[in-house]
Amino acid sequence: MINETALLESPTLRGSVLARTDVLDRVKALSLLPDGMHVTTAMVASYFDVGLEAIKSLVKDHRTELEASGYRLLTGEELRSFKNLSGIQSRTRSLALFPRRAVLNIAMLLRDSEVARQVRVYLLDTEYLTRTQPVENLAPMDAASLDARIDQRITHVLGTTVVPMFNALIETSGEHRRELIALRAGVQHIEKRLRQHHTRLQRLESPREDRPLAGVMAAMDAMNGREFEEHVAGLLRRDGCTDVVLQGGGRDRGIDITARTADGRRLVVQCKRFAPHLSITSPEVQKFLGAAKVLHDSEAALFVATCPFTRDALNIAAESGITAVHRGLLEEWSGGTPLAVLE
Repeated sequence: MINETALLESPTLRGSVLARTDVLDRVKALSLLPDGMHVTTAMVASYFDVGLEAIKSLVKDHRTELEASGYRLLTGEELRSFKNLSGIQSRTRSLALFPRRAVLNIAMLLRDSEVARQVRVYLLDTEYLTRTQPVENLAPMDAASLDARIDQRITHVLGTTVVPMFNALIETSGEHRRELIALRAGVQHIEKRLRQHHTRLQRLESPREDRPLAGVMAAMDAMNGREFEEHVAGLLRRDGCTDVVLQGGGRDRGIDITARTADGRRLVVQCKRFAPHLSITSPEVQKFLGAAKVLHDSEAALFVATCPFTRDALNIAAESGITAVHRGLLEEWSGGTPLAVLE
């Protein structure tokens, strides 16, 4: 079984769990750059509540390992291209970028951060529960069921170990009896809330006729940017679109996918795989509008995102004929409900 010490010391063990980037958002929301895929050194430091020098020092000491996880230092033309595509306004001559895998790698190297420690604890719990599944259960465990099992494990520990320990201390302590009783009450309250949370999750995640099965959005949240674009392209093909082409790269002119609707209209699509707590803002919609109408002369346009849109962004989209496919609508579309603009 992997333990925290081994994780901190072994590059091989760290590399074996880099795919579990979902643990980052389960500990603390990770804000991403507008490209929906990367963070800067300052954003990494902010996430882990440490100074910039702590992250820079780790990069210096473990550069080869972090580069294997996707870390890059952009300069020159590559930097200018990234700034243009992402809309970043900065005069810096170099920019360090960390994808989610590299951020998780940092969490497994950073010793003096409570957030990093919590990520490691959650990661180790995840690995433990995955490794201890019955052999005959070949179906992969989704994030929701894994969360439920972790909640159950914590509840079990509180009920069978922590509370009885407080009971014993209360019986033998005179001076601190009141404080111990208060602490025990707090632990029992946490245990109760976890049980309520588990019950609520079971109710929310049970199949219903009026919505797709649970896990649709969780699967998309686990995708990288290219995988998300391919998913959207698949939905377009499913709904009758033809000539579906993924653009990508520095020459996409602000468009991720081009296609023809079933009735022959020119269609362009922008895809943003952002964290659910972020929002698409009006400048992003305006930028897409220029690319869609001016550069591509489109007849239909979709702005597809895994997060909400601000009210101003929705108004601009509605006024300009852009279909804003927000998180809720994306879930319905992925679950089988076609978009009206494609019919």
